Order: sequence, then C-alpha cells, then structure tokens
Amino acid sequence: MKLNSSNLTSLSTALILGLSVFSAQAEKVVSLEQAITLAQQNDPWLHGSRLKQSAVENRSIASGTLPDPKVSLGIMNLPTDTWDLDQEGMTQLKVGVSQMFPRGDSLEIKKDQLQIESTKFPLLREDRKAKLKSQVSQLWLDAYLAQQTIKLIEDDWSLFEQMAEVAKASYSNVVGKTRQQDVIRAQLEIVQLDDRLTSQKQKLETTIARLNEWLHIYDADRLNESFNFDAQPLEFSVSKELPSIQLNNPTVLKASNYSRNLLAQELSNHPAILAIDIKRKASEKGIELAKQQYEPQWGVNASYAYRDNMPSGDSRADLFSVGVTFDLPLFTENRQDKQVAASIADSEAVKTEKLLLTKQMISAVEKELRQLKRLSDRQSIYQEQLLKQTHDQAEASLTAYTNDDGDFAEVVRARIAELNTRISALRIDVDALKTVTRINYFFAHSQSNSNAEHKSMQTSHKTNQHLSNKQFGEK
Repeated sequence: MKLNSSNLTSLSTALILGLSVFSAQAEKVVSLEQAITLAQQNDPWLHGSRLKQSAVENRSIASGTLPDPKVSLGIMNLPTDTWDLDQEGMTQLKVGVSQMFPRGDSLEIKKDQLQIESTKFPLLREDRKAKLKSQVSQLWLDAYLAQQTIKLIEDDWSLFEQMAEVAKASYSNVVGKTRQQDVIRAQLEIVQLDDRLTSQKQKLETTIARLNEWLHIYDADRLNESFNFDAQPLEFSVSKELPSIQLNNPTVLKASNYSRNLLAQELSNHPAILAIDIKRKASEKGIELAKQQYEPQWGVNASYAYRDNMPSGDSRADLFSVGVTFDLPLFTENRQDKQVAASIADSEAVKTEKLLLTKQMISAVEKELRQLKRLSDRQSIYQEQLLKQTHDQAEASLTAYTNDDGDFAEVVRARIAELNTRISALRIDVDALKTVTRINYFFAHSQSNSNAEHKSMQTSHKTNQHLSNKQFGEK
C-alpha cells in the first residue's frame, strides 16, 4: 500500500472523528503500543526534518551549477559636443557577456558535501523515533503505576472502613481491649489513605496530561486543522495489564561475556552515532573545498561593439573582443593556509564528538544495567518473601485481635505494611520496565536500506487505521 497525501488525509480525518466522540462514550483505554505508534506517526518534528532534508538536497543541486553569466550593455566614447553617434570613430554601442568559473573542483565538492549532509536527516529521524518510544513508554508506565496504585488503595479502602467500624462498635459496647485511641487510629488511617489516594490521582492526571502532548493528530497537508487541539481527547486511561518489554540486545549485555569494546561496536550502529559519521564525512569534504582556494579563479568575457557610419557615408568596421581573467593566489599564508587549517580542525573536532557521545552512551548503559540488576534482585525478594510474609503477618495479627489476644494498633500496622509492600512491588516492576526502555534506546540500530523509513511509515499508517477503527478500545 503506497502512502500518499490522500491516504494521510483520510487517516487523520478518521482519527479526528474517532477522537471527537471520545468524551461522549465510555472511557477509552490506550495501550503502550498504541501510544508509541501515535506519537511516532504524528510528530511534527519528523515532518519538519523531511522538509529540511529536501531543502539541503535542493541546495546541493543549486550549488553544483555554474553562476549565471553577466551581460553588459553600454555606449562608449560618445562626443559631448554634439552627442552624434557617427562623429567619432571611437563611439561604439557595446554588448558584452562574461562567465566566471569557480576555483578547481569547488562546485562538485560543494555539491557532494551537501548531498552527504542530506543523508543525516533519515538517521536523525530514526533517533527521534527511538527517543519518542523511550519517552512515551516511560510516561505510559508512570500512568500505569499511578492507576494501579489507586486500584490497590481503593481495594483496601473497604477493609479499613470495616476495621474502623469494628473498633468503634467494640469501644462503644466495652467489648474486648478496644480503646479510644484505637478508634482514633482507625479514623486517622482512613484520612491518610484518602490523602494517598488523592496524591496518586494527581500523579495520574498530570501524567495523562503530559502523555497527551504526543497523541495529538498531526496532518502535514492540513496544518490549520492540526492546530485544532480540541479534537484530541483530554481524559483516558491506560491498559490494566503490565506490558512485556524485552531487552533488544541481551547477548551483548550478559555479565559473563560483557565487553566495553563489544558494547561500543554495537553502539556504533546507533542513528545518533551514524549521524556524527555523516557530519565527519561532510567536514572532510570541507577540507577538500578549502584546498580549492589555492586554485586560480577563471573568467571568460566577450563583447561586440557596433560603430555607426562616418559622416561621409563610408562604413566603419564593427569590433569584437574576447578575453580571459584569472586571479593569482600568491599570498596564501594568512588566507588559504588558515582556511585549510580551520577546516582540518573542524574535522578533527567532529571525531571528538563521536568519542564523547560513545562514552556517554556506554556510561548510561552501564548505569541502567546496574539499576536493572538491583531491581531484579528486589523483585525476587518481594515475590519470594515480602509479599507472602506481610500478608501472613496481617492475617495473623487480625486473628489474634479477634481472639482478644492482640493489639488493634498492630492490626492496622500490619494492614498498612501489606498495602505498602504491594505498592512497592508494583513500583519495582514498573521501574524495571522503564529501565529496559531506556536501555533499548541505545540499541535502536539504523535501518539497513533506503526504503526502510517508507516501509515504517506504511506500517504505522496501517496500525493507525486499526487504532482509529477501535477508537483506542473501551475499558
């Protein structure tokens, strides 16, 4: 299926219509995959990058073309006493044309340099998509964490209310060991639970608002409608299930055969690194271009001069002239030599940019790997021990209290500890996935063929059509 402006227009219209009824229907659910696809498909930065690439490609064609020839028209040696054209033999009507030729191969080199520069834009777009995937994934996971934390608190809400009612009834009937401070403690826990619930709702709403930035429909062919921000939904929820996110390149990251050199080799295929390689190649062309300043600049001129007949009626011969001009780059020490030296320095500086970015990426990957390892250790502790132990403790304390052999405050503490443990376990799971998404950004390798981006756009187009038909799915 070929993606053209008509298809994009139909797609955007379908999505806008699907989203416009958003508030009138049941609450919508956005999956992680849907959020990433919409963000990558509707990012204005990507469209702007394609326009910039087109501009550089057009400049490349223009820079490889000779400058326009210059035409001159003039009257020469006209006598000022009579202003007659036939009085003096030197009087001429002259038409001339001149053409300058750039130094050496500077035209071809400049054209090649701009062509090389234009090839960095697809890489920058790939890097942008990888960053979008990481950023949107982390926002989505933050929303998931807040949403599920709210559910955990609401699930325990009735239990704490029942505990407060039991404590109040027991205290009123002077049954058991219930004291006034137990009643107050139970009420206090409900108020604090309400505050935690409000805090999590605040986090969910602010995260959804931030996520909304990337879900706005963008139609490059109808920019006026793209600025209709009321067409996008204001409220939605995320999926209830935690997605499975795997490491893109687990082999390189295994502790048994981990090597920084191997990691650096893998990172060399990252679009951001490859874009620096493109910049370096363009700077090398800049050195070649600077060296062309040692070559003379040539110019050719030709003119035709018409002379009127003599007063006696005899004809005068017309005149034709042709000439060549060129400059002599003799004093090169403070000009050409310095320009070449500056171009060489610029090219060497680009190499340091690649080294700097590679070091930063290696450091970031190692930091995330260490964090992922500790999060994995904590997941094991929670799954194998803490979750079960806190649940058993809560049940045991409640049983002891109902048998008049325990303290009410201990029952409350045990229930709060169990809730906190479940929330902490959820947060660790989400943090682990967020860490994986950040690591995966560094292994977003460049596409191997020139049609990859077009195929990716076609895939996103089909996915967006599927999303618009489902209207994000209902909760």
